[in-house]
Amino acid sequence: MQNLRIIGRFIQASFQEETAYHTNFFFSLLNSGLGLITGLMGILILFGQTNIVNGWDQASTMAILGVYLIINALRGIFINPGLDSLAGMDGEIWTGRFDFSLLRPVNTQFLITFRKWKLFTIFDLLLGFGVLIAASIQLGVALDPSHIFTFILSLFIGVVILYAILLIFASLVFWSPDVMFSWIFDGFFQLGRYPIGLYPGWIQFVFIWIIPIGVITTFPAQALKGTLTMTNVFISLVIAVILVATATILFRIGLRRYSSASG
Repeated sequence: MQNLRIIGRFIQASFQEETAYHTNFFFSLLNSGLGLITGLMGILILFGQTNIVNGWDQASTMAILGVYLIINALRGIFINPGLDSLAGMDGEIWTGRFDFSLLRPVNTQFLITFRKWKLFTIFDLLLGFGVLIAASIQLGVALDPSHIFTFILSLFIGVVILYAILLIFASLVFWSPDVMFSWIFDGFFQLGRYPIGLYPGWIQFVFIWIIPIGVITTFPAQALKGTLTMTNVFISLVIAVILVATATILFRIGLRRYSSASG
């Protein structure tokens, strides 16, 4: 309960900070609209030439776009802001302000994860749900409770996996502060707006077992359709547990490696 109260204070402070700059609201709307338009254009161009590609039709691919937008919005709301403030171009590791974070009477990983929020990104979240609902209507998906539960579970697992990957990249900055590791992942993550079934077999293997983008975006869409197997749900859980454990260990090792700016 104490952690929840702390998160509530973080959200309140972040909201006050964001609303102090009214132009951020309009830039957020513009960015949300551009992200939706570019994603839809890619799908319309692809399926303007054919009806089905490797078992995926336009409605199914739109569902994955909706999941991608939802997860990317959640990333923008609370994952990126905290990690960027730690390992971004003007982050605390670069400037030495991380000393003050280490002195706070809370767990450091908890602090850097939840201290910053960008609430205007909620428009991306709403657009993502809008695309997902439209795709579900086109697919004629019935609101089966088991499908909805599996979808929510897969979506949650996808967010956890994404957080773990980004925490790993943020932790690497303790070793190489001049390298923006998260930018490397961003290039791959853009491919997650399309089904992994559209890619060659070896890329599908990479996007499940090495850079699990397919687990993050394709699996939840399959769950909504009722085509996600329990084996794949188990695989996604195992991947999430391994990545979270790896990210936590790497972050703690990085903390021990950090040299205080005042030292």
